[in-house]
Amino acid sequence: MSKQLTISCEFFPPKTDKGIENLRLVRQQLEPLKPEFFSVTFGAGGSTQDNTLDAVVEIQQVSAQTRIDAAPHLSCVGSTEERIRTILETYQSNGIHRIVALRGDLPSGMRDPGAFRYANELVEFIRQETGDHFTIEVAAYPEVHPQANSAESDFNNFKRKVDAGANSALTQYFYNIDAYVYFVDRCQQNGIDIPIIPGIMPINNYQQLARFSAGCGTEIPRWLCKRLDDFKDDSESLQAFTLDFLTEFSQKLIDAGAPGLHFYAMNRTEPTLTICQRLGLTRP
Repeated sequence: MSKQLTISCEFFPPKTDKGIENLRLVRQQLEPLKPEFFSVTFGAGGSTQDNTLDAVVEIQQVSAQTRIDAAPHLSCVGSTEERIRTILETYQSNGIHRIVALRGDLPSGMRDPGAFRYANELVEFIRQETGDHFTIEVAAYPEVHPQANSAESDFNNFKRKVDAGANSALTQYFYNIDAYVYFVDRCQQNGIDIPIIPGIMPINNYQQLARFSAGCGTEIPRWLCKRLDDFKDDSESLQAFTLDFLTEFSQKLIDAGAPGLHFYAMNRTEPTLTICQRLGLTRP
């Protein structure tokens, strides 16, 4: 295993006591991977702010033993400078040094984007307020953001985030390696040298994945759609196939030079743990 390869896992903030206990267990089961960080999502307009804070503070409190950082997501759309400033101060006071900075989606019914229209403005604000205290991750879209006017404008938006002070990028999940390789090559040709970590999305339910992918602009290759559709209600065969597929897919990304893998773990241990075990990425 390359010493440069990093692992990270993404969770969503639990809302119930049972959910909190489940996330705690999942986190403990994934600790043998020695991820660089566990990230926790942030609802539209900050709708899960308190839950996100509770989750990342607990992760950060045990980081002295696990050496795994907590990385809260921070979406800015629909917010104010004062509100973002308060959140940053709270994270700083809790020893958090990493943030995933995102534009986010406007909550239903809200039309005013607030003080920040785009993620690069949030990155600039974080740097102005906190200097180099935070390592800042931003989003990248190898297959182009679904709301972008063009591939060119989408790439320029990404470059603005990098120029504003982003340290690395986490991609939207994808199943087309060529899209990732082309995006990385284009970044290098334009002087962008931050790590671009591919996002890996588990496939637990084909219908749900298809709906979600349609909304976020991810293309599921036709051959993969047909193969997944073949399984119908045979969940056991579906899981076996997708585990094999994602393991091979992840290995191809590593072979292509990906500096790390970011798993959208969905508050579940599998298939992240098994994929990493098969790839030899577990660490004593």
